[in-house]
Amino acid sequence: MNYTQLAEEVINGKTISNEEAMAILTASDDDLLKIVDGAFTIRKHYYGKKVKLNMIMNAKSGYCPEDCGYCSQSSKSSAPIDKYPFITKEEILAGAKRAYDNKIGTYCIVASGRGPTRKDVNVVSEAVEEIKDKYGLKVCACLGLLKEEQAEQLKEAGVDRYNHNLNTSERHHDYITTSHTYQDRVNTVEIAKKHGISPCSGAIIGMKETTEDVIDIARALHQLDADSIPVNFLHAIAGTKLEGTDELNPRYCLKVLALFRYINPTKEIRISGGREVNLGSLQPMGMFIANSIFVGDYLTTAGQEKNSDYRMLEDLGFEIEFAPQTTENTSCCS
Repeated sequence: MNYTQLAEEVINGKTISNEEAMAILTASDDDLLKIVDGAFTIRKHYYGKKVKLNMIMNAKSGYCPEDCGYCSQSSKSSAPIDKYPFITKEEILAGAKRAYDNKIGTYCIVASGRGPTRKDVNVVSEAVEEIKDKYGLKVCACLGLLKEEQAEQLKEAGVDRYNHNLNTSERHHDYITTSHTYQDRVNTVEIAKKHGISPCSGAIIGMKETTEDVIDIARALHQLDADSIPVNFLHAIAGTKLEGTDELNPRYCLKVLALFRYINPTKEIRISGGREVNLGSLQPMGMFIANSIFVGDYLTTAGQEKNSDYRMLEDLGFEIEFAPQTTENTSCCS
């Protein structure tokens, strides 16, 4: 397959076929550089060489009644993790300052659980209002299944983006969790969109899904019109249902990232959880496909030391995108 030609066709509006999608995932490793080069052609067309940085604040850890097989915070998990209730507004603000000081443009407030309580939404809303005023960061909330009135309140407070991952294909969903449906996840993303919040939804790769499932989830996210697509690679945690699962290698992970770029050419694609474990020394190559990464730790697993990420991006010649908009610098001069 001519991946350069395919990339140009995608830029010109082509939707790749299932046969072309499967060819990307199953290609010989000898073709890997050609696949990455094609994906970079698309990435560069829409995003140049800019990279968006994201940071997670784990606002509530553990105590989740859901049975998601990948998650150490699930009620079914025996993983030894820190567990604590929803943190205070002051702690959320302190995290925002760290993000600002490290030139991280998107601050992600994440909480375990099926969905937020009224108190949780109030704390996040109050914190977001101050974050916008003091630091001007883009704020993404990830609080579980969302209700209409909660979405409205978060939007009014200034939340820019809401994350709720589809995680896997509809066909494979019940293998991963049975305590909520695939449609529940779709509905939450649609509620966020309805209230003017930018939708963020992605996938976890390596959960015993087929290549057909990977193609299906990439297409489902295209159909959902998610603005930001985090692509996670399973970091199997002892004590979870998927403990010991080890199906990935760095070359396949790059092909998956490329597939997501070919199918979702205009979207922010973020290399997310598990990149350090699964991409290893090939992490820099991923940046020729994706235009966004998390910096720092994840929810219950450690990330790469942040200075290594900054050095990697500098060595690659990429530019960090950081343009905070505080009330002070967006108001007219008197």
